[in-house]
This record gives sequence, structure tokens and C-alpha cells, in this order.
Amino acid sequence: MQELQKNQSFRIKSSVGSSGQLLRQIENGAPFDLFLSADESLIASSSAFRPETVRVYAFGRLGLYSKKRRVRTLADLRDLKRVAIANPAFAPYGRAARQALEEAGLWRELQSRIVLGESVRQAFQFAETGNADAALCSWSLVHDKGGVPIRGPGLRQAGAVTKSSKRPEAAKAVLDFLRSKPGQELLTRHGLIPNP
Repeated sequence: MQELQKNQSFRIKSSVGSSGQLLRQIENGAPFDLFLSADESLIASSSAFRPETVRVYAFGRLGLYSKKRRVRTLADLRDLKRVAIANPAFAPYGRAARQALEEAGLWRELQSRIVLGESVRQAFQFAETGNADAALCSWSLVHDKGGVPIRGPGLRQAGAVTKSSKRPEAAKAVLDFLRSKPGQELLTRHGLIPNP
């Protein structure tokens, strides 16, 4: 957000949380101008946004993180007591983490050891502070902290201007910047996959 702010002529105030929680806040009248979601389908399923402004700005992927850097594959999670993921009920990365564990045949085995975070950031914090032995979270959170990328389909991350926005032009300008070459370079530096 600090780098994004440097490229705008106006002040940006941000609120970070799981995409599902932020969507509920917007639908209940929270005064946001722009919604950047880790899951494009959340925007498509809501009438809170100006349809002509919906744009995919990047792709995200899962990352695996352990503070001691001893976890390098999903199979390594079998040896741990606690594994953090974002709550699949609210967070796209939580749904992706559960899907990855199911596809690896590990979900049932690990389910009783899963620690749910309110968001992907909180899941990462659980592992960073030692409250979990590892986290299956977004690559963008762990790409520069010794994390390991997890193969799989990317999450189509999209943004849209809210219908209730009092600054729709500024909101659109931020989204346009994210889709520009400098914006895509910024997102790539922070672990996201550019929008083709």
C-alpha cells in the first residue's frame, strides 16, 4: 500500500481483511470506494459494485510457510501439531488451502490440527508467532520470507468500484494503475502473478 500510495496524487486509506468479511461490510453500507478481492467470483455475486468497473488485476497462488523453514511440501504437514489456514467460509485463500489439502489427500488427516485464521494474514501471523507450526496462505505474504510456492490454479484477483463510492474516479484510477505496466510490476514484486 505504501508503494501504491506513491503513485497516486490523492491519499489512500485502506482496510485489510478477508474478502468475504470486507464484502459483507460493503453490502452493509461501509463507506469503501474500491474493493480489491482475492476472488473475482465474490464481486460477480454481489450487486454492490459498478459492473463496468470490474477488472482482474492479478493472479494469486498459495504459499507454504514455517518459521523454522523445515516444511517444504504439503506432505511435510503430516508431522506438525498445528497448521494455520484462513477460514474457508470467508477467505478465498482459505478455500484454496482446503482444496489443495483435499487434492493431496491430507484434509481428513490434518483437519483436527487445522487452526483457522480470520484472514490469510492472520493465518500467516499464527505461524510467524509460533501459534502454529506452519501456514498455508498466500504466496504474496511469504515469497520474501522463505516460503514455498504451491502449485495449482491461481486465484483470479479482481477489483471493482462500489456503487456507493463518493470518489469513483479516484477509485477507478487506483484500479487502472494496478493494471498498468508499473502497477503490474509492483504486484509482481510483492508475489502476485501479473494479469496477462
